[in-house]
Amino acid sequence: PSLSALSEVLRLEQKRRTGIVFPLQKLARCLAPGVDTARFSLFQPGLAALQCAEGLFRSDRGHTIDYVSSAVRMDHVPPPDLPEVCFIGRSNVGKSSLIRALFSLSPEVEVRVSKTPGHTKKMNFFKVGKYFTLVDMPGYGYRAPKDFVEMVEAYLQERHNLKRTFLLVDGVVGLQKTDHIGVEMLEEFGIPYVMVLTKIDRASRGVLLKNVLEVQDYVKEKTHGCFPQLFLVSSLEFSGVHLLRCFVAHVTGNLPTVEAG
Repeated sequence: PSLSALSEVLRLEQKRRTGIVFPLQKLARCLAPGVDTARFSLFQPGLAALQCAEGLFRSDRGHTIDYVSSAVRMDHVPPPDLPEVCFIGRSNVGKSSLIRALFSLSPEVEVRVSKTPGHTKKMNFFKVGKYFTLVDMPGYGYRAPKDFVEMVEAYLQERHNLKRTFLLVDGVVGLQKTDHIGVEMLEEFGIPYVMVLTKIDRASRGVLLKNVLEVQDYVKEKTHGCFPQLFLVSSLEFSGVHLLRCFVAHVTGNLPTVEAG
């Protein structure tokens, strides 16, 4: 858990530090010479931006992070008064675990994580001070709630304060047919989104590299609204979590400057 704080990561030797903060760059070293890695580092914030983003995810007396409410219909959701991001993916992709890792510096924030796939049946809203709202969406696939499509499609179409959707893909098995459900919805509605590969600590380097290249090729050839860079995360080892915090802060307009387009 200590690696959830950037100050602890900075104590590591440089190679391991880079692997924790920028896991995709670490993986790029394993590629054959001449392979295009431009999409591996489109978003590469400096230390100041990473620290600024971490501050948003760390609650204190003047900055409260808390669970707001859950909803199954749009008339039950909180008012859209802050920039918003949502996390979506198939059942058992590690979505709630990732959100808990993002909020790990604020242990009072309760993000329920179950060993049973498909535990999240509602849209769960977490308010991060006066800065943004983060939404944990129900999982799709065989464990999806029966009204999943109606609930999620309505949210994606009507939530005008939604700044970015984070589409999670299992890093061990790669992009599956069920993941196309999420891609097709986001593409159909013209929603800007990002692909996030989860559970990278469970995949061998070869398997992970294969899945990364396949997903990035898919993004390049088959999508229009997806950010070209893939994000890699491990909720257990906190790899990629610091970078993802920074990207969330960036897309919600809460970083004054960042070294990225």
